[in-house]
Amino acid sequence: MKRINVVGLGVGNIDYLTGIGIKCIKSADIIVAGKRQLEDISPLLNFSQEKYTLKKLLDASLYIEEKSIEKEVTVVVSGDTGFYSLLNFLKKNIKNREFNVIPGISSFQYLFSKIGETWENYNLYSVHGREIDIIEALKNSMAGIILLTDSKNSPYYIGRILMKNNFLDIKMIVGEKLSYSDEKITEFYVRDIEDHKRDYEMNVLILKKEK
Repeated sequence: MKRINVVGLGVGNIDYLTGIGIKCIKSADIIVAGKRQLEDISPLLNFSQEKYTLKKLLDASLYIEEKSIEKEVTVVVSGDTGFYSLLNFLKKNIKNREFNVIPGISSFQYLFSKIGETWENYNLYSVHGREIDIIEALKNSMAGIILLTDSKNSPYYIGRILMKNNFLDIKMIVGEKLSYSDEKITEFYVRDIEDHKRDYEMNVLILKKEK
């Protein structure tokens, strides 16, 4: 019985995919990934591989557990396998298989590398579909906080919260479409938030305390 590979794609561009992750994708009989992830890894795929999108993940998990015991399965997830990924869902729904987990480069790791800084003194949160107390989190951090955001809890929305609470000198660093050709990294202070009022999709936001 073969283990199931769970590969973190990382920031998205396959140039940043790990070597062992590439091997797991190329050697798999069955590939499970989101639509965007399937597009990203398409240069690594071949016609003989069975492919499932994450919209049919529950169906795929049942198939994997019942009928593919001797087949090599690779599930590709966005970002890192260890932070709000599908790993827990897979472990819950596929009981009789072991997992070979290959982490990817997280989007926030990538963003910090692009601005040439380290992140050990920052606290990490996700507000993608969930809520946190931004002000309290910022107060309890050393250097600042890292947020994985979405169109609702956007950098503009968060910046307005900080403005209302008089956190005017916090630097906001927004990373969008990281690792792709249309990547965009924007830096500004909370006091200038109205100059950056626009729509935002999923992105990485660093709130940096200025010394």
